[in-house]
Amino acid sequence: MKVGSAPVFAVVLGLMVAAPALAGDPIQSMAQGVVDTFVTGCEQDIEKHCKDVTPGEQRILACLYAYQDKLSTRCEYALYDSAAQLERAVNALSYVANECREDLQTNCSSVQPGEGRLLECIKKNDAKVSTRCKQAISDVGLK
Repeated sequence: MKVGSAPVFAVVLGLMVAAPALAGDPIQSMAQGVVDTFVTGCEQDIEKHCKDVTPGEQRILACLYAYQDKLSTRCEYALYDSAAQLERAVNALSYVANECREDLQTNCSSVQPGEGRLLECIKKNDAKVSTRCKQAISDVGLK
């Protein structure tokens, strides 16, 4: 699969859609790292092919998609690296969600998800939280 192919763009596009909603959330740094990798790696390509595109609503990414056959190796690598980082972040969060499922149901069922509220609830209920949930949170660096 060519680096600038549609599946990679779709993954990065999904991140760009989700990243603003993560503001204030403990996983924001994970998402920001993915976005930073993409922006830094594709900065020259954005300037070359998309300098007249108004940022926002994934227009820059759509522009790069239109020029995918002309992207630099650096930008192509950044797209793949961003997709790999995103996959690792999703896997880490899935691991925590699976390991903490019962703790969340028992201790945090009335908490509205988002903006770090569930993690904060788990931390507030630390004495009642299972060892495996605590370990998962520690393993992925959300402590």
